[in-house]
Amino acid sequence: MDSEDAQKLAIMEQDIRISKAMSTIKHKIVVMSGKGGVGKSTITVKLAEEFKRNGQRVCVLDADIHGPDVPRMMGVEELEVTLQGNRINPVTAPGGVSVVSIEFFLPATDTPVIWRGPKKTGAIRQLLADTDWSNVDVLLVDNPPGTGDEPLTVLQSIPRIDGVIIVTTSQELSLHDVEKCINMAGKLNIPIIGIVENMSYLICPECGKKLHIFGKEGGRWLSEKFNIPFLGEMPFVNSSENSISNTENEIKRIFENIKDLIGAD
Repeated sequence: MDSEDAQKLAIMEQDIRISKAMSTIKHKIVVMSGKGGVGKSTITVKLAEEFKRNGQRVCVLDADIHGPDVPRMMGVEELEVTLQGNRINPVTAPGGVSVVSIEFFLPATDTPVIWRGPKKTGAIRQLLADTDWSNVDVLLVDNPPGTGDEPLTVLQSIPRIDGVIIVTTSQELSLHDVEKCINMAGKLNIPIIGIVENMSYLICPECGKKLHIFGKEGGRWLSEKFNIPFLGEMPFVNSSENSISNTENEIKRIFENIKDLIGAD
């Protein structure tokens, strides 16, 4: 057997391990965006918390190798993973959502990951194959922005994905880049659950009106263009009671839409 055949065999064997390891997960959802800075990780974490409140056992896989922000957002960046035999135990955050991230394997939180594509692909696939997913009902994957190595590896490696949630703002550049994500999912035959428009508006602390800073209804326009469900819009969050209350109400509506679309309990 030459080296190329041996590599193909190793990938096939790892695919089998991944499929077996993830076979008990009821729902697998990948959250994507066309560009950074649109709040994709925030949406992922908020949805995970909603699934947890709904009684599901939830895990967030932070697939962003270069900017793994989920552990910090969930207050577990200083914790270390534990191993049970050769299996990785997800880290449990306050509130009960578990987290898997490359961050837990780095010497320090400010350690840069200076890897090329094949090593990043290998790291993601190893996390998928070696993590103990047996206590997970719902897996939310926080994909890095764009359509590069990491997003492609996630979409091609995780078996039976329920679908992709696309996060965008109404900014023209974000909408343009998101179209690439939509087309990527189509080429890979991955269903798109729907589109979330984030940072859609700011609640004026004086009058309570919606202020559309980045434009208006860009996410809804995309959903109509591609015939994709529009899941809802999330506002900017400031310290006002109106803003916080509105954010909580919107994420609950988005969650209910997602739950209905994937047939979750």
